[in-house]
Amino acid sequence: MAKHPEAMDSATLTTAVQWLLAGRRAEAGRLNEIHAYLKNRVVDIYVPQSATAEYRKLVDQARFNVLPLLVSSVAQGLFVDGYRPARQSKNSPVWDAVWQPNRMDARQAGLYRASLGYGVSYATVLPGMLGGKKTPVITPWSPRRMTALYADPIHDEWPRYAISVGIPRPKIETNAPEMVTEITVYDDQHTYTAEVPASVVTPEASGQRTDPLPFEGLALDTRTVLVRRHGLGVCPVVRYLESYDDLDDGPQGIVYPMLPAQRQLNQATFSLLMTQQVAAFRQRWVTGMAIAEDDDGNPVEPWNAAVNRVWQSDSPDTKFGDFAESNLSGYLDSRDKTLLYVSSVRQIPPHKLVIGNSVSNVSAEALAALNDGHQLDIGEHKVSFGESHEQLLRLAGLAMGDMATWEDQSAQVVWRDTTPRSLAQVADALGKIATQLGVPARALWEKIPGTTDQDISRWLEMADDQDVMKRLGEMLADDGPAGAPAEEVPDGGIGGRSGGGGGVDEPVAG
Repeated sequence: MAKHPEAMDSATLTTAVQWLLAGRRAEAGRLNEIHAYLKNRVVDIYVPQSATAEYRKLVDQARFNVLPLLVSSVAQGLFVDGYRPARQSKNSPVWDAVWQPNRMDARQAGLYRASLGYGVSYATVLPGMLGGKKTPVITPWSPRRMTALYADPIHDEWPRYAISVGIPRPKIETNAPEMVTEITVYDDQHTYTAEVPASVVTPEASGQRTDPLPFEGLALDTRTVLVRRHGLGVCPVVRYLESYDDLDDGPQGIVYPMLPAQRQLNQATFSLLMTQQVAAFRQRWVTGMAIAEDDDGNPVEPWNAAVNRVWQSDSPDTKFGDFAESNLSGYLDSRDKTLLYVSSVRQIPPHKLVIGNSVSNVSAEALAALNDGHQLDIGEHKVSFGESHEQLLRLAGLAMGDMATWEDQSAQVVWRDTTPRSLAQVADALGKIATQLGVPARALWEKIPGTTDQDISRWLEMADDQDVMKRLGEMLADDGPAGAPAEEVPDGGIGGRSGGGGGVDEPVAG
């Protein structure tokens, strides 16, 4: 502690960890349930103890999981391409200095998916080294591995404290059987890293408590804790909220409210499979047939009944018949109705969920209208996540000593246009904007779907090279054909322009 006299002492650090772990335990039940559904590990169908292996197999096949699709349908429409100060056409220096070295082009998707699924995700920014250079390090976190404590969780921009939890591992150094987990606590000046028993930070879902009493036995000694100073003045944790909801409670994400509908889909699928198995094929019956008996007088089936065998009898009293098969359309309609409910609540176009044939033979204009609500939903998430990205990049500027970036509250992230449109329509619209409204063509390049910031930079260089060559050609044309002889004049002067310039020739004295 001598190196960091202003850091938390052992008692304060222990109290902070206890409350942070209590908050983590309070939300663990909901987060673990969502995680299990997203990973398709839950079917939630009643299985009696006497169920046969066939019954259990049908239960296992009854997973009709659309929850990952709900997350993907929004996350795939989110991609940040740049970060620019107001009234600037080039990215802020922090974009190339921090965002790109941290591979955030790819890793940003994890922030969106975690936030959409669980309601929140986090990212930390700390001074560090990347590629042998001093570069702020960005680390995305799932809420299952990070918990932040805010004085006002609705309105505060920065948390008071936060804790991140590592992956449990055996304590090999001491040859002990127990599992340990590395935890890191963050405050406005330091990080504190220590190892604790894994059972403390990964509690069972049952018997959870929200007060710190379960952690009374957990005490941290700062003499054995690794303390690092970051000196940023704020707790270096940025929160990515799925939405700001009603300003009363934190967001639940888009998965948790849909769990009842997902259970309905699984139940309808199980009923469909069970009916297919036992009642979709017409059951046969026969009467008036003499039944053979064995030596003990027990009836013996006179044939091997099977769906590919024909029944016959020599007795005139024998009658054959069958029971009608069950109609499966009711189960299919029930499942489609639940899918349509999910589509309506989540504003997902029905054709993305393949709901029956409800969108067959639909015009392109009608499909675009069906997609409007979905695009509005994506736009709302861009606003929420965009604010978090701007907070993250401002913090990265502070970590690299760029005070101008830290103090710039007007810079905006640039979102890639992922709206499904034909390229011909886009080109026609942009061409009309350029010719009829006088908007510079270069200003419209970023409006082309799928265009990256690297593409635009390369196009600008190519366009500048073309402009230089064009101006050079015009200058050469003004000078006349190369190698043309000079025109002689009677007074000994030289006709044309002097030296290729635009001046007037002066007479030569005789």
